[in-house]
Amino acid sequence: MEIRRATSTGELVAAQHLYDGPAREEWAQRFLDAPGHLMLIAYVDGFPAGMVSGIEMTHPDKGTEMCLYELSVDEGHRRRGIGRALTEALAREARERGCYDMWVGVDTDNAPALATYQASGAQNDGVFAMLTWDFRS
Repeated sequence: MEIRRATSTGELVAAQHLYDGPAREEWAQRFLDAPGHLMLIAYVDGFPAGMVSGIEMTHPDKGTEMCLYELSVDEGHRRRGIGRALTEALAREARERGCYDMWVGVDTDNAPALATYQASGAQNDGVFAMLTWDFRS
């Protein structure tokens, strides 16, 4: 397995089987152009087997932290340590960028995600509510 940072829209589009829906080239380019956005892709024999995306967020009184935005591993490549390796790679990147921490929101019933994140050193900060404004309708 090799983990590399995606630097082209072609790489992002080629990994679209790992997303919730199809990639759009203009959104992929916008992602790449946005400061603090990054995606790491795990390749197994040249196949994009997993990805993790992160977004840096800075606040005047806190500094910069990394949000683990999304983690996905291809179904045929799960339970091989790819998710953990991607999470650890993003944490290394966050440290190198000077982030003071990294966080992720996880559904409390998502046992595989919780196990992956805790195995890579994350600690549970407790239950919280996530509220969403949906602007698509």
